[in-house]
Amino acid sequence: MNHDSSPNRSGVSRRSFLSSAAIAGVAGPAIFSSRGLAATTSDTIRIGLVGCGGRGSGAAGNALTADPKAVVVAMGDAFSEPIPRAEKSLQAQFKDRIQVTPEKQFVGLDAYQKVINSGVDIVILASPPGFRPAHLRAAVEAGKHVFCEKPMATDAAGVRSVMESVKISKAKNRCLVAGFCWRYDRPRVEFYKRILDGAIGDIRAVHATYYTGPVKPMPTADKRLAGMGDLEWQTRNWYNFVWLSGDGYVEQAIHSVDKVAWVMRDVPPLWAVGNGGRMIPNNEGNIFDHMDVTYEYAGGVKAFLGQRQITGCFSENSDYIWGSKAQGIIDGRGPMILGDSPWRYSGEGGNMYDLEHVALFQAIRAGRVINDGDRMATSTLMGIMGRMAAYTGQKVTWEQALNANDNLVPAELSWDMKLPVAPMAMPGRTKIV
Repeated sequence: MNHDSSPNRSGVSRRSFLSSAAIAGVAGPAIFSSRGLAATTSDTIRIGLVGCGGRGSGAAGNALTADPKAVVVAMGDAFSEPIPRAEKSLQAQFKDRIQVTPEKQFVGLDAYQKVINSGVDIVILASPPGFRPAHLRAAVEAGKHVFCEKPMATDAAGVRSVMESVKISKAKNRCLVAGFCWRYDRPRVEFYKRILDGAIGDIRAVHATYYTGPVKPMPTADKRLAGMGDLEWQTRNWYNFVWLSGDGYVEQAIHSVDKVAWVMRDVPPLWAVGNGGRMIPNNEGNIFDHMDVTYEYAGGVKAFLGQRQITGCFSENSDYIWGSKAQGIIDGRGPMILGDSPWRYSGEGGNMYDLEHVALFQAIRAGRVINDGDRMATSTLMGIMGRMAAYTGQKVTWEQALNANDNLVPAELSWDMKLPVAPMAMPGRTKIV
């Protein structure tokens, strides 16, 4: 979903509510073997796009770049205007590979289900994160291969749903690729491989920074059109509401969280503490604009992550890893290892947004199943765990984060519903639920 308008008025239940694909023919539904490959006479891959904003259209373009026999045949969004924009943008580059007839352009809260049911082989999920657990469940239950943007949820209930969806996708031998794009960046793949192979010794500490500007500041209330309901107003400004975005720490800095998880072998931390708040007023929005979170692992290893999204401040997106023998750094110069045996990446490059789709298409065509599900759930919960620690001011254990009852996403959604904005969290007063 993009969040920019004539909403379809059909409601949807949360329970029902980038790269891999089935090898399937355009003429008729795909028939999948036990390995998840389509047994058809054609090797065309049919893509359905859910969420037609910038990230969604970008992901569709990456998929089409990754596999020359892929085509986009269906598009869906909560609002009508993003679909023709995405279609026009993609046609400018891929021409006749955008085969979306008017009957395959779906608008409304249930557009995702219509895309899934439209005869596609792969579904790209690029709606706001709050909707993602339900969209993912519907896709895997329908036996689709999925590219799922990050993060995968905005609350613990959503992560638990994602974990169940991962099990379903594995049972059905379907591919599931997460939009944690750095995991497919060749320099970083080699960097972390060397570190995990012992190039800097035992990991002692990690420090990651995600200092940048705001993604989409919340407009003032006078910009809200007459008659626009609460759900539409919040969905169009999704980044500013915790239930939809997860906050900047979960929606944006989650890439840095994921790299912390990567160097720690995707083993969950024991606990997290954090602090944060809102320095710059954000009208009706209820997200923080800065957080600092400390994670502790077994053996006393700690990871520190600083996130800030305020205009006019120092910017940095770097990773520092201290080992018993040397140090690893990722900054504007790229990944490097310092010490007695220094190293800099000098191999092949490539666009990581394309490469994550390349890996998936190649796996499917080779008869393999690739599934990022377990680690994508771990990284997402790590982000939510850090937010919980900063919001409450308490030490939050992994078990508390996983079992929390913070159901932020409404169970039922409709355009005419009343949806009060939850108050801004206040450390020391906001409770772990």
